[in-house]
Amino acid sequence: MTKNYTGWRKSSHSDPDGNCVQAGRAMDGTVGVRDTKAPLTAPLLEFTPSDWRAVLTELRAH
Repeated sequence: MTKNYTGWRKSSHSDPDGNCVQAGRAMDGTVGVRDTKAPLTAPLLEFTPSDWRAVLTELRAH
């Protein structure tokens, strides 16, 4: 079953030329990440809430 993600937000570190990612949240707290160039056809990465926190912590450290 495909989850319904809402509240898509564009990364604040996105390139001005449109190369960017968006993150949205499902009702169970899962975070989906997608490429904005092809939001309906590009693969969707899914993270548990704790995995998403770990990803953000690692990204912010660099």
